[in-house]
Amino acid sequence: MGARKRLSSSSEPSSSVLKEDTQNKPQEKPNLADPPIAPPKWGLLLKLSLLAFPYLYLLFYYYPIEPELRRSILINAGMSLAGLFVTVKMIPVASRYVQKRNLFGYDINKKGTPQGNVKVPESLGIVVGIVFLVVAILFQYFNFTADSNWLVEYNAALACICFMTLLGFVDDVLDVPWRVKLLLPSIAALPLLMAYAGHTTIVIPKPLVAHIGIEILDLGWIYKLYMGLLAVFCTNSINIHAGLNGLEVGQTVVISSAILIHNIMQIGASTDPEYKQAHAFSIYLVQPLLATSLALLSYNWYPSSVFVGDTYTYFAGMTMAVIGILGHFSETLLIFFLPQVLNFLLSLPQLSGYIPCPRHRLPRFDPKTGLLTGTNDGTLVNFFLRNLGPKSEKALCIYLLAFQAIACGFCFLLRYFLAGWYK
Repeated sequence: MGARKRLSSSSEPSSSVLKEDTQNKPQEKPNLADPPIAPPKWGLLLKLSLLAFPYLYLLFYYYPIEPELRRSILINAGMSLAGLFVTVKMIPVASRYVQKRNLFGYDINKKGTPQGNVKVPESLGIVVGIVFLVVAILFQYFNFTADSNWLVEYNAALACICFMTLLGFVDDVLDVPWRVKLLLPSIAALPLLMAYAGHTTIVIPKPLVAHIGIEILDLGWIYKLYMGLLAVFCTNSINIHAGLNGLEVGQTVVISSAILIHNIMQIGASTDPEYKQAHAFSIYLVQPLLATSLALLSYNWYPSSVFVGDTYTYFAGMTMAVIGILGHFSETLLIFFLPQVLNFLLSLPQLSGYIPCPRHRLPRFDPKTGLLTGTNDGTLVNFFLRNLGPKSEKALCIYLLAFQAIACGFCFLLRYFLAGWYK
């Protein structure tokens, strides 16, 4: 999304953005002098598409996956690919409409340069959310029957994602205070928590079995509370690890790719039909998430021509949360989210009010050099700049996404070395 600033008639520091007040003034006509947004970066998408080969190798050659299951995955992949092209086409159309409603921002990390004066359309994550939901709903026709045991939870997951997307767009328009933002994922997660009929047990790590005396522990309602807290964390952690062009969407793409590889590895290594179905369920949601996010990244990558808004960060966080919950790999998901966990821990003193929290916890931009310099604010972005020195916005984003990929790789290594010993 990148750092952005919107004009406001209120001085209340309710979030990291300042929103333009359109309630008390007549609707402005769109400025015909404003140029259309830049075209999508197809070269970036082509480079990233090469990363699909390891996934296809695992799906078709390495693991003996049942033909029926492979067919469902491929149908979902085809529909997701169609969703990518639809999203690419819809973003320029939607950007004109949001600009008409004065939903635009200025890139603070380019202040003092010509790019810093360009109106950038805001809240384009709404396009991704809509296309994702359409793809996920239509896919039911090809995979689920009316009496499918998974259909209720699948629709409950979509209800959570739809609810969170709506609340995110409301936040973009109304500029909801941070304390309220923390509650929004809890409300959006209710459909899933009420419809969840899976197990509420956890497997005790083998080294602790001798001390506890049991191998499986039923947590009951505590497990559902944990599910709700996971949804809150995933949603807000994506939202606060932000401030650079492409960072919010980029981290979603990296984590989604890791989730996809993890699911196909678990399907290929297991003989339990229910276990396989749980991970297939995750694939059916993560493939359209990855495809539509790639489409948005083609516009949001540096230099960004659109901002994703809280609509996208809430949508992406909630989607990955329900994927991890219903796929029964929430522990693995949290390790994939290791950079977000670190960013949250760094942010905690300021978010809790123990240390004064400025309106914008962003690095300083020097228009003469075009480099960002870290501040003392508790974010991973500033932590990297303080330790690595001044960086361009694009280079810093690449460093952070590389760190995200390393964290995901660490998770795979950890699972490999602990397999058979930990659980």
